[in-house]
Amino acid sequence: MLSHENILETLQMIREECLDIRTITMGISLFDCQSDDEKRLADKIYDKIMKNARDLVKTGNEIEKMYGIPIVNKRVSVTPIALVAGGVSPDGCVRIAKTLDRAAKDLGINFIGGYTALVQKGFNDSGRTLVSTIPQALAETERVCSSVNVASTKAGINMDAVARMGKIIKEAAFLTKDSGSIGCAKLVVFANAPEDNPFMAGAFHGIGEPETVINVGVSGPGVVASAIKKAGNCNLAELAELIKKTAFKITRMGQLVAQEASGRLGVPFGIVDLSLAPTPAVGDSVARILEHMGLEQCGCAGTTACLAMLNDAVKKGGVMASSSVGGLSGAFIPVSEDEGMIAAVRAGSLSLEKLEAMTAVCSVGLDMIAVPGDTSAEIISGIIADEISIGVVNTKTTAVRIIPAYGYDVGDTLNFGGLLGEAPVMPVNTKSPSVFINRGGHIPAPIHSLKN
Repeated sequence: MLSHENILETLQMIREECLDIRTITMGISLFDCQSDDEKRLADKIYDKIMKNARDLVKTGNEIEKMYGIPIVNKRVSVTPIALVAGGVSPDGCVRIAKTLDRAAKDLGINFIGGYTALVQKGFNDSGRTLVSTIPQALAETERVCSSVNVASTKAGINMDAVARMGKIIKEAAFLTKDSGSIGCAKLVVFANAPEDNPFMAGAFHGIGEPETVINVGVSGPGVVASAIKKAGNCNLAELAELIKKTAFKITRMGQLVAQEASGRLGVPFGIVDLSLAPTPAVGDSVARILEHMGLEQCGCAGTTACLAMLNDAVKKGGVMASSSVGGLSGAFIPVSEDEGMIAAVRAGSLSLEKLEAMTAVCSVGLDMIAVPGDTSAEIISGIIADEISIGVVNTKTTAVRIIPAYGYDVGDTLNFGGLLGEAPVMPVNTKSPSVFINRGGHIPAPIHSLKN
């Protein structure tokens, strides 16, 4: 039973501390849509999505009104398209992307994820075809998100795929250069991609998932920052305990919404992803949490240690609140989507190299990073290889969402608006890794992957 104090506390979190449900994401399997006829395949995909998700937005809105909890996004993820598009031509893949975009528009959702290939151990024909069409697909759609898993701890790193993705990212940036190279903001390169992630742009419906599922992503950087600020001069053990308790409350709310949505839609409840996902709004920043913990500015010495402690405490609090925690679950550090990160980059406190170090202890990776438009494909592939290696060696998910912004240079600002925010263009080391990248082949899995 909720006490008056619990209710008032939750209302304060919502009204003053930017607490929200970041997304309700319905995962939908497309395996039964396969067809040798490309038009028939696209039509079956559209019909399957519309049949299952037709009430998603309405249900989310009803739950918002019922509980007074903001639900920012209602989204859909589908089976990786490379797995259901075997034998489909490049034009057929683009047709599917446009079909996904049409379904998303008709449903009233902002993003649909799953234009995806899993190539960590090598390219099959459908994976190679889909990856080659990603730039065109993202340029010719508005709401489609794409991801490519190029590595895993069990498989090692497919360096042919890493090299290819540097070129794909450059092409996507070029094709969408008139809109700030936004195609790259909808494309993620993964290591150890989770199959139950509700957050875009990396969401897809994994092959081990049920026919349909509801996954919920919660958020609450502002709530955590406020709690730390109110705690005053406590020691680090007390601070960790405070973060755990706050994460518990946030996750409980996510569990409530997930179960309500699951029941109303008649779809199994999957997981709550308890990631601290920031927005560009003031007061909703992971960077500001770190500064409330005692840093002069995010990026200074001690930043990685603060982030490691924060991430651990968030996970510990979350798993006490729900037995169905999944997805990524931790702290996101997307530069363009975090007001404090943006400020730290502009002040020169936060560099690309420091961000890479921070990704070793948090949820994802180098996220929403803008770099000069003339950055070479080989340098982008090198950045990907570095970040993906962190994930493989540490048996964790890491990812890269990087935007070579055509027409922009260091110090310029790339403005996307909305949740995608604005990204200061960051300098990169221009010494070339091209000989290493162009060797191709496979970086073997680390020895600790042999656990059977």
